[in-house]
Amino acid sequence: MQTGTVREAVIPAAGFGTRLFPATRVVQKALLPVPDGRGGLAPAVQMIAEEALAGGVETVIIVVRAEDLPAFRALFHEPLPGDLLSRLPAAGQESARRLLDIGRHVELVVQPRQDGLGDAVYCARETVGGEPFLLLLGDRVYRSRTRTPCARQLVDAFTRGGCSAVSLYPVPAAEVERRGLAAGRWLEPGRLIEVSAFAEKPTPQVARERLRMPGLPGDGFLALFGQYVLEPQIFHYLEESIAAGARERGEFQITTALDRLCAERGCLGLLVEGDSYDIGSVEGYLHTLQVLGSRHHRE
Repeated sequence: MQTGTVREAVIPAAGFGTRLFPATRVVQKALLPVPDGRGGLAPAVQMIAEEALAGGVETVIIVVRAEDLPAFRALFHEPLPGDLLSRLPAAGQESARRLLDIGRHVELVVQPRQDGLGDAVYCARETVGGEPFLLLLGDRVYRSRTRTPCARQLVDAFTRGGCSAVSLYPVPAAEVERRGLAAGRWLEPGRLIEVSAFAEKPTPQVARERLRMPGLPGDGFLALFGQYVLEPQIFHYLEESIAAGARERGEFQITTALDRLCAERGCLGLLVEGDSYDIGSVEGYLHTLQVLGSRHHRE
């Protein structure tokens, strides 16, 4: 294996989606439809998996609940019966083929209990093995503003820097209590930082005290975009947190492990040229549908 090669991606998709209930009583959050940029609708997880593959990985590991396993298997691994396939228009038949093509790269891993993002990522440790991996959140969809996919931008930054890397975007102080934040020292002003601190949904006061970044317009901060390239040591830190029962807000989060990874191994933060759309809340999901739907109409 080449040093710096990123061959696997992890997508945590086991969350119940409490903010989208009762829809998530019958449709898993990551399976909710979003505009696919090709004139149709696709399950969000398909769009995230395509983003991962565009980042250059070979295998996409999706972490799911046991009860959702049949739905994900059907989506990626089971061909449509011939009589149903023949009833689809040409675009639908192409979409069916595309799903099976993606599915050749997809492995499904079960999270036995839903105990937070840190626990979900930890469930993928044996499948990932001892290599760096791309982590894409399962409640975001991504759109690049350049010809280079967002995930590819981050993987390239990791390859150049030789340490873990996270994607970032600027947010105003009014949004910090809904975001994970990062701060550090500018290596390339406006583009790349050496991360020195992470914080999960801090108050504006804490953000101003610990996470302010010079050079951002107004009262701005850097929020986590939802994409990470992480060295495998993250699994060791997560294992220690889980063994110690170190929950945050009742669940095992990944922020503390990221802090340790940053302190002991180093971490870069890339201001990605792209947009990240939230589908994990009613407001976020409706906004995603509106923006991506109107974007397709314009194109």
